Amino acid sequence: MLGHSFATHLPEQGTDLKYIQELLGHRSTKMTEIYTHVSRKEIDRIRNPVDDFFD
Repeated sequence: MLGHSFATHLPEQGTDLKYIQELLGHRSTKMTEIYTHVSRKEIDRIRNPVDDFFD
């Protein structure tokens, strides 16, 4: 559980997938890719460029 939580938050912090793969000891990137699911936190950070016109 701790390892999964650790690996889930690394992509949210911008850690490259190759580093995560190495840290977890995965031979295949396919195993590591399960931690790259879309996070609501990241989606909420995306700004519409048109909004800048109205600020």
